Amino acid sequence: MLTYPSPRPATITGLLAASTTYSFEFFPPRNNEAEVQLAATLAELEPLRPSFVSITYGAGGSTRDRTHGLVVDLLRSTTMTPMAHLTCAGHRRAELADILERYRSDGVENLLALRGDPAAGSAPSAGELRHAIELVELAREIGSFSVGVAAHPEGHPDAPDRDTDRRHLAAKLARADFAITQFFFRCEDYVALVDDLAARGVDKPVIAGIMPVTNVAQLERFAALSGTGVPSPLRARLHAATGDPAEVRRIGVAAATELCAELLAAGVPGLHFYTLNRSTATREIWAALGLPQAAAA
Repeated sequence: MLTYPSPRPATITGLLAASTTYSFEFFPPRNNEAEVQLAATLAELEPLRPSFVSITYGAGGSTRDRTHGLVVDLLRSTTMTPMAHLTCAGHRRAELADILERYRSDGVENLLALRGDPAAGSAPSAGELRHAIELVELAREIGSFSVGVAAHPEGHPDAPDRDTDRRHLAAKLARADFAITQFFFRCEDYVALVDDLAARGVDKPVIAGIMPVTNVAQLERFAALSGTGVPSPLRARLHAATGDPAEVRRIGVAAATELCAELLAAGVPGLHFYTLNRSTATREIWAALGLPQAAAA
């Protein structure tokens, strides 16, 4: 059983106002083996006392029920505060309103509103809501959720240019409570994003997304999809170690730890770890940063 020194705020907005947040992201398991893996990861990471955890949502709503079930289970059965991802793509407005009503009735207070990707074979514009800001507005109509949106330090890969992406992000944050970034590798990219938003009159918290590299092929695939640039020295070191998984992990964890330290020194309001449903790399970074674990009762 885990103990806490004082009651925790239920909303991410409240958590961010209280202190620096440390959070983890998971995805719903697709089979029994993945379910066992996730259960083990949750058991290993819960003692770190994350500020909150988030659960992803598959393209076109393909994991709708699994996402909802996992979020509610975490809320009711663990000490962790869950945040549900929700996407516009592939949904009618009435469907999204129903999902939000269900979350509200189940006591879920935190939401990450995303445009999302359509299911395979669907048109890019599939769904009645075209942009995340419309989902933010809908969530505001349904309930008093703490609502976050996505941010891209290097610009969204679908945006025609970085200035356009920044304008859209500023508009989203005018209605949302906070943002979480896509993963990135250079502290200066995060600082430039925050400075750009400040110049536009936006001071909402922007949590930094961190993905420890543990697999080179996976890194290249994710970077290509997200438009994230991998610094040449880091890429060269990782590719040189491709045949040695332990060395790849060591390099990836060291790079992520260094980035986290730089971000904390720069005053980041929170760090959000993309765990890929594994705990080892996140726990290694946590220990290297000297972050505390919960006391056993």
